[in-house]
Amino acid sequence: MNNLKQHRQRISLKSYGIKHQDFHYQLTADELHEITLEKGMGQEASSGALAIKTGEFTGRSPKDRFIVKDDITKDQVWWGDINIPFSPDKFDALYDKVIEYLNQKELFVRDCYACADHNYRMDIRVINEYPWSNMFAHNMFIRPTEEELKNFEPEWTVINAPGFMADAEEDGTRQHNFAILNFTKKIALIGGTGYTGEIKKGIFSALNFILPVEKNTLPMHCSANLGKKGDTAIFFGLSGTGKTTLSTDASRKLIGDDEHGWNNENAVFNFEGGCYAKVINLSQDNEPEIHGAIKRGAILENVVMDAQGVVDFGDTSITQNTRVSYPIYHIDNVQRPSIGKNPKNIFFLTADAFGVLPPISKLTPSQAAYHFISGYTAKVAGTEAGVKEPIPSFSACFGAPFMPLHPAKYAEMLSRKMQEAKVNVWLVNTGWTGGPYGVGTRMKLKYTRAMVNAVLNGDLGLYNYDDYHIHSVFGVAQPRECPGVPTSVLSPRATWNDDEAYYTTAFKLTNAFRENFKKFEAYASEEIRRGGPQRYAF
Repeated sequence: MNNLKQHRQRISLKSYGIKHQDFHYQLTADELHEITLEKGMGQEASSGALAIKTGEFTGRSPKDRFIVKDDITKDQVWWGDINIPFSPDKFDALYDKVIEYLNQKELFVRDCYACADHNYRMDIRVINEYPWSNMFAHNMFIRPTEEELKNFEPEWTVINAPGFMADAEEDGTRQHNFAILNFTKKIALIGGTGYTGEIKKGIFSALNFILPVEKNTLPMHCSANLGKKGDTAIFFGLSGTGKTTLSTDASRKLIGDDEHGWNNENAVFNFEGGCYAKVINLSQDNEPEIHGAIKRGAILENVVMDAQGVVDFGDTSITQNTRVSYPIYHIDNVQRPSIGKNPKNIFFLTADAFGVLPPISKLTPSQAAYHFISGYTAKVAGTEAGVKEPIPSFSACFGAPFMPLHPAKYAEMLSRKMQEAKVNVWLVNTGWTGGPYGVGTRMKLKYTRAMVNAVLNGDLGLYNYDDYHIHSVFGVAQPRECPGVPTSVLSPRATWNDDEAYYTTAFKLTNAFRENFKKFEAYASEEIRRGGPQRYAF
């Protein structure tokens, strides 16, 4: 602790406009845990984890995410509803107000970094109003050694003030909360929301701009793991599709669960030092590694506990987006450092609530590019106000809210890397079977794991027409057999027992795909456009 005190004496926050010295530097997770309890800002679960409530916001607020439009970004960023411009003058004025607010607060400061590959390392300083927010930064970013701290110079700074409420009319925000990236000043400014995910996603969004533009490296919203033979598997998917669950496998080493880069040396590296997993309906039987990671040092968000601190993971009365953050070393079987070479398989995960996509299918290169740009999953009743039946949801590159460049830029980079590495690409439906949401049932996790393992073990083999059936609507190749999975499950049409209803629903989804893809058609090649769903005649 003495060395850390010396580091604290060395650092100053005056360059940010923070004049006081009432801040805690580089506290341990244990210390932050205890301070949170002392301040009455959290409770301890029976597992030893810290349980907190994030307040008004229990998830990200995409409409309140902005990028400062300046000389660096004006001609590079894909401006629109996802990347909303913010003026430099408004940023400066709002920044000054936030700093004035923080000058009245006890603060928690942490130096850390992103990117396990040191050739791409980004040094970060995080300044938090709340102790548990700083503990989240400890868990989620990579923790420097004491030796690395001696000459630490942050490249980017995250300033996080959940208690500060913006005045939309005066400050140029949409409402009282905001998350703003300034690439010239290298600052992520966050206020009005306690949701911790905004902290890590701010840095992820910055890297999604910097790596392709400056490093010719592909950033990916994905999880990844490494097999015993040195083969890397990559899992793309939106929230709730199973990225964390499927990549956390006792038989393979976890590289990371959410954010990675694919560099020019054909290696995949983790951006983070921890995991941020959804815990809705978590059980020890289905997800033992994640369940075991929920212990002292982990942070549970917005869960419901009884008087003894026992968590009811099925209780979504606060939110369906219940989560846990924990340092990656809470998982026993991890790759150190968090880098994997030789990518061999890519999985696109989708929770198809219409129940019409095959549980697993192999994609051609054009289909892979099309589905990557589309980034399909579905919203179901209860996930958002007013959602009564399944609604198609598309997020380009399986992470549009965090992608400052045009999706075609990332798709082109992925296509090139897939071809160079000769990877196989698979579409995996972790959603519904036997009918749509409300009629069918959710695909059993044991079947999805069996299908993924069959790919990784080589049991599904290379593509050939004898082993696969070409789906008559989506054109993808679905295997006829898979170890550990009933043959009937592999055919979505067969699980419905009603061909007319199945095809009516399937074509409803294809129309949604086509409508969504219209905004990308001008940027997509003819080959990519052919990768979309269509009815094939025989």
